[in-house]
Amino acid sequence: MSQPIILVPAGKLAKSPSNVRKSSDAEADAQLEASIVAHGVLQNLIGLPVARKKGCYRITAGGRRLDAVHRAIEKGELPADYELPVKVLADANDAVEISLSENFFKLAMNPADACRAFQDIIETENKTPADIAKRFGLTERFVLGRLRLANLAEPVFEALREGAITLDIAMAYASTSDTARQASVFEQLGQGYYRANVGEIRRQLASGGYRGSDPKALLVGREAYVAAGGRIDADLFSDDASEMWIDGDILDHLAEEQLAAAAEAIREREGYAQIRTVVASHIPYTETYGLRQVQGDLPPLTDEEEARCEAIQDELEAIEEAASDETGEGYTENDEARVQALEAEYDAIQSRTPVLTDEQKASALAYVVIGRDGQPRIHEQLYIAPVETPADDGDDSDGEDGENGLDHPDETDGPSKPVVSQRLADELAMMKTELLAVHVASDPRFALDVGTFIMADAATRHYGSMDLASELRARSPSPRVANFESGTPAAEEWAKLDGALDRSWIDHDDVRDRYDAFCALSDEARAAWLGWAIARTFDAVPAGRTGSAFIDHLGSKLAIDVAAWWRPSAKNYFDRITKPAILDLFEAVGGVELRHRYGASKKHDLAASAEKLFAGDILVEAETKERALSWLPDAMRFVPLDDAARPMIEPDGEAADESDIVIDLDADPVAEPLDDNGTGSLAVAA
Repeated sequence: MSQPIILVPAGKLAKSPSNVRKSSDAEADAQLEASIVAHGVLQNLIGLPVARKKGCYRITAGGRRLDAVHRAIEKGELPADYELPVKVLADANDAVEISLSENFFKLAMNPADACRAFQDIIETENKTPADIAKRFGLTERFVLGRLRLANLAEPVFEALREGAITLDIAMAYASTSDTARQASVFEQLGQGYYRANVGEIRRQLASGGYRGSDPKALLVGREAYVAAGGRIDADLFSDDASEMWIDGDILDHLAEEQLAAAAEAIREREGYAQIRTVVASHIPYTETYGLRQVQGDLPPLTDEEEARCEAIQDELEAIEEAASDETGEGYTENDEARVQALEAEYDAIQSRTPVLTDEQKASALAYVVIGRDGQPRIHEQLYIAPVETPADDGDDSDGEDGENGLDHPDETDGPSKPVVSQRLADELAMMKTELLAVHVASDPRFALDVGTFIMADAATRHYGSMDLASELRARSPSPRVANFESGTPAAEEWAKLDGALDRSWIDHDDVRDRYDAFCALSDEARAAWLGWAIARTFDAVPAGRTGSAFIDHLGSKLAIDVAAWWRPSAKNYFDRITKPAILDLFEAVGGVELRHRYGASKKHDLAASAEKLFAGDILVEAETKERALSWLPDAMRFVPLDDAARPMIEPDGEAADESDIVIDLDADPVAEPLDDNGTGSLAVAA
C-alpha cells in the first residue's frame, strides 16, 4: 500500500535530524527559492508524524525545499499558511534510507540541456534573460553565459551534450561568437594534446584579434575603436580586460596612426635623424639586424659626487686595515654589512645614464614602441641612422665639396620623409615582392637561372645566405602580416597563374608515380611549375633591410613597370601616413599652389583626394598629372643599388637632399620613357 500525500501548512513542518543532507550551497539554495516562488513546490516532501503534536511532521527528505519556503514566507513572498505536499511514511525505520536514496541517486542536469532550456523559454514565452534570472534566482550574467553556450557551433555543442568536453572547455569555445571559428579550432585540435587546454583554445580563437588588455587596445582606447567600426566580442566568462576585439585590422590601423603621430612629435622635439615606429612592445631582431648601436658619453661626476666617492674609498680602506691588524679579529658581521652598503652606494654613483650629444642625436635612429601600459615611448636603445653614400661619378671639375648641396643634407629645406610604421613597411614589402613573384613566374627562363643560382649559392656557403632573400626548396616564407590580402592586380594575376597549373600528376599516391606523371607533362607545363615554385619562395623584405638589394636588382633586370601594376591608394598608403606628409607629396608633384588647394581638407578626405590625384583622376596640368602617375614611394621601387643615391631633381629644377620627397626626371636605364598618357616606366624617385 502506497503512502498518502497530503497538504500541510509550512508552519507545521520541521526538518528531521535523520535528514542526510547536512551541507548545502548558498547560491543553489537561492536559485531553488526563486523557483519555488515562481512555480511552487514541484516535488513532494517526505516526512514522519510528530508524536503528541497533531498535524505536525518532521521532514526526512526535502529539507532544502522546506527551508526555501520558510525563507520566502519570512520575506513575504509566500503566504504564512502556504501548504506543501508531504508523503507520510508508515515506518520510521525507512526514514534514513529514503532520505539517502532521494539525494544520492539524483542526476545533475546536463549543461547542454540547461542551455537549450533557457533558449526555449525565451523563444516560446517571449521572456528576457533578466526574467529568467529572476525566476530561477540566477544572475543575468549567468543566464547570458548559458545562452551563449546554446549558440555554440554544433560539433562543440554536441561534444558538451555527450560529455566529450567539460563545461570549462565549452566556455572557452564560447569566448567568441564566431561559430565558424569555433568549429575550425575544434576540428584542428581534434584529439591532439591541446584539445582540453583552455588557454590554447582561447589563444587559437583569439588569432587575428586582440584582448582588451593588449597594449594596442590600451593605446587606441575602447571608444575610438568602436567609433571606427570595431566590434567587441563580449566574453561573458571574463572581464573587460580579456574581452576580444575581433577587428584586428581596424585596431592595427588606429594604433599605427596614433604611434605615427607620436613619432612625428618626438622627432620635432628631440631632433633625431630618423624615427621608426614598431606597433608592439618590443623591437624584432630582424628590425635592427645590421644596425650599430649609439654609445652615449657618461656625464662627469659633480664635485659632491667625487667627494663622496673619495670618502667611501677612504672608509673602505680603514675597514680593511682594521680587519687585517694582527690584534684584530678580521671582518665582523657589522664590517661586512658596512662594506656591502658602501660598495653599493659607490656603484650607484658611478652608474650614470649615458648622455647623447646634439651631434649624436642628429645622426641617430630612434624607435617608438608601445609600452605595456599602452603609452608611446622611445625605446631605450638608439642606433646609428643608415646613411646612403652618393655614387662617385668621377667628376672632380668643381673641386669643392657640397657645391650642389648634396653633401649637406641637414641644410636643405625640403620636406622630410613620412614616418612609416613597421606594419606599413611590411605590407609594402609584401606587395612589392608579390609583384616580383608574378614577373618571375611569367619568365621561366629567368626563374631557372635565378633559382639555380640561389640553390648553388646557398649550398656552397655554410652560413650567411640571408642576403639572397629566398627560402628556396619551394617553401613559401611566413608572411610578415597575418591574413593580409593586397587586392592588387599582381595578386589577381598570381591567382590566375596558380589556377592554370596542370595538377593532373598530383593525385597519385606513390611518389614514383607522381614523379613519372610530372615528367610526362609538356615542356610548357613543367616550365610553369618551375616558375611557380621559384617565385613563391621570395621573402617580403622591407626596403633597406638585408636582402632588399637583391630583390631590387631582380626587379630592375625584369624591368618591372611598378606604376602600371601598383598605385598608392587611401587604403594601402595615404591613410597610413600623416596629413603633412600627404601635403608634401601634393607640393612635390604640383607645387605650392596644389598644396594650398587641399590644405584645409580633413585627413580622410585628403587621403581620398590623394588616391585620385596619383591615379590620374583629378583634373590638373598635364605635367602635374604625368608626375603624379609616375610617383611611387621608395619602398615600392626596384632601384638598383648604384642608382639609389643619384641626384634627384625637384620640379623647380634645384638639387635636393636624398631624404626629400622629390621627382627624378631622368628615366631609369632599364625602364621605358613615359608615354603620352603619363604612364609607363619607373622614372620617379620618392
